[in-house]
Amino acid sequence: MDKLRINQTLKELSLKYGTPLLVMDLEVVKRNYEKLINNINNCVVYYAVKANSHVEIINTLNNLGSHFDVASKGEIEKLLDLGVSPENMSFGNTIKKSSDIEFAFKNGIRTFAVDSEMELEKIAINAPGSDIYVRISTNGMEDDADWPLTKKFGTSVDHAIQLVKYANSLGLNPIGVSFHVGSQNYNPNNWRVAIREVSVVFEEARRLGIKMKMVNTGGGMPIKYSRNIPTVKEIANVINQSVKDYLGEDITVIVEPGRSMVGNAGAIVSSVILRSKKGDENWVYTDAGVFHGLTETIQNIRYEISIIGKENENKQKFVLAGPTCDSVDVMYYDCELPETTTIDDLIVFYNTGAYTTEYGTNFNGIPSPKIIFENGLFVSKSVEHTFEEVFEQ
Repeated sequence: MDKLRINQTLKELSLKYGTPLLVMDLEVVKRNYEKLINNINNCVVYYAVKANSHVEIINTLNNLGSHFDVASKGEIEKLLDLGVSPENMSFGNTIKKSSDIEFAFKNGIRTFAVDSEMELEKIAINAPGSDIYVRISTNGMEDDADWPLTKKFGTSVDHAIQLVKYANSLGLNPIGVSFHVGSQNYNPNNWRVAIREVSVVFEEARRLGIKMKMVNTGGGMPIKYSRNIPTVKEIANVINQSVKDYLGEDITVIVEPGRSMVGNAGAIVSSVILRSKKGDENWVYTDAGVFHGLTETIQNIRYEISIIGKENENKQKFVLAGPTCDSVDVMYYDCELPETTTIDDLIVFYNTGAYTTEYGTNFNGIPSPKIIFENGLFVSKSVEHTFEEVFEQ
């Protein structure tokens, strides 16, 4: 019943605003923030701005007391313009231009992530005396995450210890260690493994006379796509117990939610613009594709999909593609859609509030989805469930 209600509203909105359209619900964002604060001990939330930087989301989280993980000068400027305090920002990208570090420091940001000597040297020159935290890699967790992040970011525990020592010699203040288990990680125990490795860095730093006081657990908490997921509370319990077991008391636990903050707060509505037959394959083309918000389909993200008004029809396999003249613009080669799917049908991609419009381009002159807000849409009217929980029922 809730799904039909949601789809009917999405249909009305798409007729009013056109497609493609991303519909967001700030009530879900608020609930996601509260879940983290209420379940993780000594928790400080640094929202990953890159997930969805819309001003309504930033303002909502800022009013709730959230901090922010920024990755560029552009994100910093945007947040400053919206009145976010620089004291509530962390420059979490480990690959920063020297001029951007200087800009951040001059505007009051004092916390930076690192995973290499050269990054420390740039910070020492352009942001002297700043707090730094070292990011370690999480090798071995790739199979548990839809979007692994182990190769490009982070370093070994042994190297992290050397970076802590080097940072101290450069006059910087090493305050902690960060990690990321990979986006959409389905194994709560991975947080425990990572925190145990963090403890090795903490212990060696203590021997150097440096007292660490913060662990940054990054993102990675999954939202509901096409498979069962652990709850925030289940992952929080692992984090709480692991911090207690390995790091001790009075440790600040930073989380950097992106997907888990806004992913289940949105849905993209797109129009079918063509159905065709290619040999034995049935193809359906929509007005939003890989270059216009659905980039993550090219890796492991499997959105739940439905056709409005055909939710209960028999389904068959289709190739689902976007509208551009680029052969990469194919979302799924094995998408189950109603047999009668055809031109002008409205197709919904659920839980698409994160990493969609931020990836969107104007390739081929085709616009990315417009964003509108319909607060309360993805919260069940009958029970206290958010959007992803409704679709588990």
